[in-house]
Amino acid sequence: QVHLVESGGGSVQAGGSLRLSCAANRSTGCMGWFRQAPGQGREGVAVISRLGRTSYTDSESVKGRFTISRDNIKNTLYLEMNSLKPEDTAMYSCAAEITAISCDLHTQFNNWGQGTQVTVSA
Repeated sequence: QVHLVESGGGSVQAGGSLRLSCAANRSTGCMGWFRQAPGQGREGVAVISRLGRTSYTDSESVKGRFTISRDNIKNTLYLEMNSLKPEDTAMYSCAAEITAISCDLHTQFNNWGQGTQVTVSA
């Protein structure tokens, strides 16, 4: 079992930046960021393996603006978000698996944080 705590969300104006963090209580393998906007389903944003291999959603909406990274010594996952848009408004949650056969947006994650709200105003 992995306990995950997200932080770094908040309210920003369009064009601004935020850096989300997700602290885990132990070392993990695959980790990822997901988001859910009001009235919509959960969307995978990006995942990263323990060795740093990344995979991002194909959605043009985040390409080139979001960067996932991790610090294995601190057991912390990050999501750097730049040039934020109102459509990025959502609850952002991190997820982790201790061991996984593969690490991509189709990985079944069994450990989830409570989420951190990101609100972007026009």
